[in-house]
Amino acid sequence: MKRWECTVCGYIYDPKTGDPDNGIVPLKKFEDLNEDWICPECGAEKCQFEEM
Repeated sequence: MKRWECTVCGYIYDPKTGDPDNGIVPLKKFEDLNEDWICPECGAEKCQFEEM
């Protein structure tokens, strides 16, 4: 599974772990996240992430 990096703060979204603090279960692909999902570290929008 692809990992994605926030271009603002460097946070890495890894689908293997998801984002459990924000209700995102492990193995959820970045592409399947809601469009209103934001970076849990800095609040950047999903469109500000780049594929690694």
